[in-house]
Amino acid sequence: MSLSDGARSAGSGRGGRLLVVGALNVDMVVAASRLPGPGETVVGADLQRHGGGKGGNAAVAAVRSGTDVRYVGAVGSDEFGVAALAELRAEGIDVSDVVIKDGSATGAALIVVDPFGENQIAVAAGANAVVGARDVRAAIERASGWPGCVLVSTEISAAAVVEAVEAATAQGWLCVLNPAPVAPGIQELLKLAPIITPNQGELRDLYQLLGEPGDPPAEKMAAAVASHTRAPVVVTLGADGVLLCGADGVSTRIPAWPARRVVDTTGAGDTFNGVFAASLAAGTDVAGAARRGVVAAALSVESAGARTGMPSAATIDAVLATTERRAGT
Repeated sequence: MSLSDGARSAGSGRGGRLLVVGALNVDMVVAASRLPGPGETVVGADLQRHGGGKGGNAAVAAVRSGTDVRYVGAVGSDEFGVAALAELRAEGIDVSDVVIKDGSATGAALIVVDPFGENQIAVAAGANAVVGARDVRAAIERASGWPGCVLVSTEISAAAVVEAVEAATAQGWLCVLNPAPVAPGIQELLKLAPIITPNQGELRDLYQLLGEPGDPPAEKMAAAVASHTRAPVVVTLGADGVLLCGADGVSTRIPAWPARRVVDTTGAGDTFNGVFAASLAAGTDVAGAARRGVVAAALSVESAGARTGMPSAATIDAVLATTERRAGT
């Protein structure tokens, strides 16, 4: 039995099938006394190496939450690529659609983390930048009839992002698009009605990209984006939880679950996206999926590294049950 089999057998067996299209990196992490300023050097004790990339992180969060996951992306033909694929396989993720790009390095992220868990990140895209539309199209054709949901993140090439959203829509699959970063031309995909999951800065970028004026409250910006997608917009707000705006433009806030301690916020957003999309794939409604994602993200920041603290389905369910009992529901 693999590590992932053990993690999933301990969970609630929520089921569902998720196809993840995104970036796969190796994270190089230095814990320092504070984050450096411009032109400044700070010194930390040790260099830690973890699996990373928004797509890879989300896939791990999803499979640990009890969902079958297939991954679409690319790595280089280097030792980092070999290690990245081994880590995903060990979690029980199907990586048969990951392309090995000869001549490209595996993507890498250089991360500095301070004692409060805040971070600074610089990313070298490497093989992620050369994931092609043809690679994505072939993977989606092979997966025809398989997933309940497709999660797409934008750290890969623009052509691959477009192909993923268009092909998922053509198949009639539910599509979640995490616009991190917000790339030029992404607004053209909004008419395909994906569920968008920006953070507050990305929401502002989308709002401005759509030609909307000013810098209004998040509720107004989310409603403007939803008027283009005709689908829910789910805005992650970090310690303030999530803003959920329906296709009708009406917003509600889902408060954050309080983490017992904050060690490292790297990957919290990826954890939210993976568990959110996995929950949708299993048939949970958008609000319920967002609540599960909020709890999972809070649990993830209690450990160092993007993936270390990602919880199982059983852990998420236990926290939700406790929260509901306290609320008297």
